Amino acid sequence: MFPGFIFATGIENSIPTLQGGKVRMDEMEKCGHYKHWRTDFDLVEQMGISFLRYGPPLHLTLLGPERYDWSFADATFAELKRRNIAPIVDLCHFGVPDWLGNFQNPDFPRIFCRYAQAFALRYPWVQLYTPVNEMFICAVFSALYGWWNEQLKDDRAFVTALKHIVKANVLAMQAVLAVRPDALFVQSESSEYYHAENPSAIKPAELMNARRFLSLDLNYGRRLDSDMYEYVLDNGMTRDEYHFFLRNNLKHHCIMGNDYYATNEHLVSADGHTRASGEIFGYSVITHQYHDRYRLPVMHTETNRVEGPHGDEAVCWLRKEWANVLRVRNDGVPVVGFTWYSLTDQVDWDTALRENNGNVNALGLYDLDRNVRAVGTAYCQLIRDWRQVLPTQSVCLQVPVVMPADYDEPWARRSREFAYRTRKATDLALEESK
Repeated sequence: MFPGFIFATGIENSIPTLQGGKVRMDEMEKCGHYKHWRTDFDLVEQMGISFLRYGPPLHLTLLGPERYDWSFADATFAELKRRNIAPIVDLCHFGVPDWLGNFQNPDFPRIFCRYAQAFALRYPWVQLYTPVNEMFICAVFSALYGWWNEQLKDDRAFVTALKHIVKANVLAMQAVLAVRPDALFVQSESSEYYHAENPSAIKPAELMNARRFLSLDLNYGRRLDSDMYEYVLDNGMTRDEYHFFLRNNLKHHCIMGNDYYATNEHLVSADGHTRASGEIFGYSVITHQYHDRYRLPVMHTETNRVEGPHGDEAVCWLRKEWANVLRVRNDGVPVVGFTWYSLTDQVDWDTALRENNGNVNALGLYDLDRNVRAVGTAYCQLIRDWRQVLPTQSVCLQVPVVMPADYDEPWARRSREFAYRTRKATDLALEESK
């Protein structure tokens, strides 16, 4: 049967490095998932959630070019399949293995592509993927702000990281589709907005508001606006590299995932410096901007709020974000899912993983002792209340979502065969048009 609206959560698997690669910020380790993964999957089921943003730790799985250690993935993905929990597989989350260095490495896209294909071949029942999480944020934090990984702070390093990250994502999508022709890709991407603090700040704010779209423009093969086209070429992207993105448009296999937090909106000063503005427009306004640009089905792929001293801060934020999702949907945008991120509390996100302090951030549906938080109880009730009310996502996706238990059903096999024939016809048409 077709699943309904995608209510999801996630297991935080960020792995950026600090101090020139000397310190690895492994959130699965910090949050205890390597020890408690079976319990964590129990909690997902208790919540009534059938979709989980989840992926194997890249730095422990990808040991070298075409060298893999699947031991942890074999155990965890077999259990997800047994429980009929559909993973939205997060293959790269803010970092790469030590031997690859960082996102300045031009070999990353090719090596990551082969890793994605190897994963798809090993777990053919998996349909949903986020090959590279938050491509824009990963490039900004690593190569423009100087916080993670290469820790560089210039436009050329940013464009280099971005073109490698997005190319890796595109190649990974192609590789997965060669194995699973009805695969769907959820671009979990931060939805940003930059507010001019005063009239003198309008120009830098406009440039930042254009730059926020770069990762998705390239990923979806959309021609860049003139300012951004000049910007990327001035900072090291070649015409051939740009044309690669134009030629490889896989939009019809994609769901545009919008991540939104209160930190996603910024005040811009006249000199180009930014600081947090807090929520001004909110999720619905900014998501409309992204949907108007790309015209794709939408999923709210990340949000959270710290449970503060009153104990209801996260619950109030959940209600606000859900109201925004319903508003977007009622305005005619095809919304297919919502995610509270993540399942458990996180560690050191109060400094955006820039400092290895061990500070627990009360952001999860459960705390790190695996006790339910107030927002967990509220989310469980929200899912029960709304699951049967909202239409299935099949009304706005070109191929249906197939739950793990249905992988071998005749209708699911027919769907894959149809997707394969459609993809072959599309590839042939593209070749003839060149």
